[in-house]
Amino acid sequence: MKAKAFDQKFDEGGDITAFLELSKAKRVLQKQRRVNVDFPTWMIESLDREAGKLGITRQSIIKVWLAERLEASANGHGT
Repeated sequence: MKAKAFDQKFDEGGDITAFLELSKAKRVLQKQRRVNVDFPTWMIESLDREAGKLGITRQSIIKVWLAERLEASANGHGT
């Protein structure tokens, strides 16, 4: 498929996944790296309570909260 036809199909909301090599796809700036962080027990318990309220894992709430804080800081809204 030519690029122009591909772009037109995409712009019209057509399914273009058959024309993509998804096995080679990469998410920009999404490479994972493992870090270990020690938290006091009270903080872990609080994280678990908040994560439970939201129905997500402890790891997920940590990622979301850190991402929110970093985004706010990058936009000049950090403290």
